Amino acid sequence: MIQRLGPLLALEPVRAGTDATDRLWIVDGTLVPVRDRNVGASSRDYRFSANVQVIVDAETRLVMAAARPVPGNTADAKAWRDSGLADHCEGVTVLGDGAYINTGLIVPHRKRPGRPLLKGEEEDNAQHRKVRARVEHTFSRMKDYKILRDCRQRGDGLHHAVQAVARMHNLALAA
Repeated sequence: MIQRLGPLLALEPVRAGTDATDRLWIVDGTLVPVRDRNVGASSRDYRFSANVQVIVDAETRLVMAAARPVPGNTADAKAWRDSGLADHCEGVTVLGDGAYINTGLIVPHRKRPGRPLLKGEEEDNAQHRKVRARVEHTFSRMKDYKILRDCRQRGDGLHHAVQAVARMHNLALAA
């Protein structure tokens, strides 16, 4: 049903007349508790979960893309590299958190041992946090759906559930 109705419900998130270089996307991963031990792995919260990478448009807060889930103990940077989402981000500025170092994304400045952050770097990090909060708010809205609070789907079911919830989230924002 998702395969058949998805294209009919798809929204065009890009505003008319905007260039790809003007857009700002945010990427982050979230852990979704799963029952299928083939999809998930024991992670930080001692539950079997899967790591799902999601790209959100910073201005419209629409979900642009979601990757196939990987085991929950996979680092965000590795999940990003393996997901293939970088192909969707050609020519677009993408923000990530500190877990995405050396991935080509814009990440906050880090403190080095014995060297505090400069005043300009602290202000950059504060601005970065304010923009990145939008993806966390999107995750909280998406996890309002019970299927993402405890996914009992097998196999590709979690990926299809994330795609369906992302579409419903986009529809709710557009309405």
